[in-house]
Amino acid sequence: MEEPLENADKRDEINILKHDIKNQLSGIQLAVEQLRYELSDNSVDGAFYLDTIASSCTIINTLLK
Repeated sequence: MEEPLENADKRDEINILKHDIKNQLSGIQLAVEQLRYELSDNSVDGAFYLDTIASSCTIINTLLK
C-alpha cells in the first residue's frame, strides 16, 4: 500500500503535467485563430484543417479536466 505522501507527490506531478499540456494547447489554439485571421483564401481545405486542430485541442482540454 502506498503512503499518503507518495500519493500526494503523484497528484502534484499529474497536475503539473496537465498544466503544462494545457499551456501548450493554448498556444496551438491561439495560432489557429491567428491563421484563420491571416489566411485570406478562405479555402474549404484550410478551414477543415484548422477546425480539426481546434476541435482536437478542445477534446484534449476536456480530457484533462
